[in-house]
Amino acid sequence: MRRGTILALLPLLLSACVFGGGDKRPAPIRERPSGPTTLTGPTPRETQQCFSDLSREQVRYSPLPDRDFGSGCIVTGAVELLDIGVPVTNLKSMRCPLARTFTAWVRFAVAPAAKQILGSELVRVESMGTYSCRAIIGRGAASAGRISEHALGNAVDVSGFVLSDGRRITVQANWRSDDPQIREFFTVIHASACKRFRTVLSPDYNAAHHDHLHLDMGRGPFCA
Repeated sequence: MRRGTILALLPLLLSACVFGGGDKRPAPIRERPSGPTTLTGPTPRETQQCFSDLSREQVRYSPLPDRDFGSGCIVTGAVELLDIGVPVTNLKSMRCPLARTFTAWVRFAVAPAAKQILGSELVRVESMGTYSCRAIIGRGAASAGRISEHALGNAVDVSGFVLSDGRRITVQANWRSDDPQIREFFTVIHASACKRFRTVLSPDYNAAHHDHLHLDMGRGPFCA
């Protein structure tokens, strides 16, 4: 084989080495173009109990239909939180156990920490959303193609907190704040989250989480 031919084929040969002979990279995870399909069937007892738990705690919520969005993005037993006592931005579809745990974390960890440590009432929690049909990000080849807990409505990303004195405390700007009280606030709510959620990822985990706390009820326990 001529040297020129070998050089021309070199990119293909390297590709075969990397991907095991042919391109076997996982297909992109995205919603079905035709839209979601609604799943039918009885509501599991665990979901019914979760709905009852939210009602007992005087949480206003709206149950959502079970839906299959394609590519493994399936959300079942989900709710939309309408009022947990503190406004939360960008909350839409989230599985009920996540909604229940998130509500307890805001009420019994974040709000008290804001008042006791920062000396001001919590008036808003800012999130970056819940459901998103996508793969895990920020983990490299080891996680390529692995579906994210967001694709199951089983994760929420929290980016900041607004206090009654007008301060806005964000993960991106204040996680490593020079203010010891703000650092203590984040330490306390992060430790509480690690006791409640299955997985908690902070800016200390990797660059992909530089601006939010990722909280999910999937695999774990894992706290970073």
